[in-house]
Amino acid sequence: MTRDVASTLESAPAAPAPEQRFSLREAARILEVPEARLRVLARAGLLAPQSGPIGPLSFGFRDLLLLRTTKGLLESGVPMPRIRRIWSALREQLAADVPLTSITLRADGETVVVSDGSATWQPDSGQAVLDFEPAEIAERAEPPRPREVPADESDLTAEQWYDLAIEREASSPADAIDAYRRALELDADLADAHVNLGRLYHLAGERGRAEAHYRDAVRLAPEDPIPHFNLGVLMEEQGRREEAVHAYRQAVSRDPDFADAHCNLGLLLESLGRRQEAIAHLMAAREHYRAE
Repeated sequence: MTRDVASTLESAPAAPAPEQRFSLREAARILEVPEARLRVLARAGLLAPQSGPIGPLSFGFRDLLLLRTTKGLLESGVPMPRIRRIWSALREQLAADVPLTSITLRADGETVVVSDGSATWQPDSGQAVLDFEPAEIAERAEPPRPREVPADESDLTAEQWYDLAIEREASSPADAIDAYRRALELDADLADAHVNLGRLYHLAGERGRAEAHYRDAVRLAPEDPIPHFNLGVLMEEQGRREEAVHAYRQAVSRDPDFADAHCNLGLLLESLGRRQEAIAHLMAAREHYRAE
């Protein structure tokens, strides 16, 4: 009898597990935004927050995904009224069974474009656009940027050029790029210079060059989680989701306490419908953020 009961129980469909929820404070910590901003977004109707057993706001995985995209648009200079219009337009443009979390949005100057993996369009107007962003790495040859080298800089070592580049990043990114390139001319194996130069190109929207330098850094310092993480961010921005998953996995395998990598990986896995894996990484992110 005991064996028959066990067999019956094993064959019975399991009840769906309740969705993991995150408190306002936890969501704010994961996404690195003030709690007040999350409240504003919730009141604006951009999300679908639910109340927990004692009433405070809580957020599910899809809320976190939409929050992260909204945060990126805000940081790119897209005003909140326009973001509301974009989300509203997308809800009408997408089929009823297609979630907002399955698409990729990015801002390019004043233009916002959305991609579902097969088509790219402007959500404001619904107009299709051609996406000329190449999937492959841009050709490494970079045109020389003529610059007269001051006398006191002519004999600098690669390490000194690297230090000078760090000093120049805040005041003049263009000069910092030049300095990192000079450092690499003297020592092409300077992994940290590849990471930082890739990041500056990344911020400037030169994704092909950024990817090339990130990959050089991965090759030169394979155990460093940072170039893997940066590469994951870049891949995700380009809609190359499986490549991004791989890069984030490489980052967390090298640093299991890397909260941001766990967070990005969890949100990305959720967008791909891999819920159980997503839960594991988001819970790890939450624990590591708490420990900081």
